[in-house]
Amino acid sequence: MDGFSYTNIFATKGIEYLAIIGFFLLMIPFWMLLTRKSKSASQMQLAGRLITAATLRIPHGIFFSKFHSWAYLEKSGVARVGLDDLLLHLTGEVNITHLKEPGDRIHKGELLTQINQDGKSLRIFSPISGEIQQTNEMLADEPGLMKEDPYRQGWMYAIKPSNWKADTNTHFLAEDASNWAAQELNRFKDFLSVSVTKHLADPTQVVLQDGGELVDQPLAELPPEVWQDFQETFLS
Repeated sequence: MDGFSYTNIFATKGIEYLAIIGFFLLMIPFWMLLTRKSKSASQMQLAGRLITAATLRIPHGIFFSKFHSWAYLEKSGVARVGLDDLLLHLTGEVNITHLKEPGDRIHKGELLTQINQDGKSLRIFSPISGEIQQTNEMLADEPGLMKEDPYRQGWMYAIKPSNWKADTNTHFLAEDASNWAAQELNRFKDFLSVSVTKHLADPTQVVLQDGGELVDQPLAELPPEVWQDFQETFLS
């Protein structure tokens, strides 16, 4: 036909264009996969910094008191006592000041120890009555054990109970403990909004993540006045 010409793209640079287009088409699935992995990793990293009811460690067989201390009775008849996972996630790493020594006797609800962080402190009350047998000396050199492994290496005292059944009758166990911890977490969110408004000049600096979840260690950056409010609301 007049005016019609046939061009063989394989004899021109057209083949190069096709190769480039094909390359990008092949790269799209890999790019989508990498993006999905990156997004998933970011979500996992963020989730690791949040406190949720699902992330709290609540082992079965441990009795949790309303003071956020726990007790576990060993086969020897001696109970180990420590701080629960929720409290340690709220405060972050703390140092312990032993207020009781081996041989001392203590009653349930009595002042047992004090935890400290950068000049701020909280008083901790005993979940059971009995005689102090031992303090966990490892915590002096490795206070982080309380947060890393609160129910095994992070225990505070070994106590020989004097009234175990009656003392633990009002404690939380298993599913009841999980439900109670979830309620306490929600109660803390309400508490935080009230306390920081009262004590911070700019309360907007304390925020929840999208979805209303708490960032790990929210008390760590807050002033002593908020810690005192927390003491009176949750630990006394």
